[in-house]
Amino acid sequence: MREFLLQSRTGYTSPDFRTLMDAGRLDIVYQCALMALFKSAAHRNDTIFHAVLNGPPTPPVHIQISGAELRDAHIDERSWEKILRNILGGKSHPGIVVDKTPFQKLIKQKSEAGYTIFVLGDKGDPISDQKLSGNMLFILGDHVGLPRNDENFALRYGTKTSLGKEKYLAASCIDIVNYYIDQA
Repeated sequence: MREFLLQSRTGYTSPDFRTLMDAGRLDIVYQCALMALFKSAAHRNDTIFHAVLNGPPTPPVHIQISGAELRDAHIDERSWEKILRNILGGKSHPGIVVDKTPFQKLIKQKSEAGYTIFVLGDKGDPISDQKLSGNMLFILGDHVGLPRNDENFALRYGTKTSLGKEKYLAASCIDIVNYYIDQA
């Protein structure tokens, strides 16, 4: 099982927004979910995407999306804007669970469940040198990045892993990781 955990430092935790970009950059959450869960003409049934939103008004909000259980979700931004607005407003959607699990608790739970944890960053062991099999959790930040204390916490349970010398958008990082796992 491959799982991705995005910490969104600014993502709104309420359904009161005009657009995903205006909602503390929930557009990044949408883009990352898209790269994590979809491939050409199918869902990735072996993938779960997590986003922990820490924006106003009531952080944290943990969103978990299961590729195996997700239904009625298209790949366009307008559809995801509606889905995110609905789930943040308390409505349900097939394959999506919303709760109040904080970032550090989620990492600890995955570690206790035996997951290999990779913290993505520009400095670290190359992903090409990693053993990419079994249950894996890949952690990354949004456009602001991971707070230092959360990154240090995650590194107590995992390994800093680099995708190369370039800095990539969060969604691109997920796409690159999926490529490496698919090749393994």
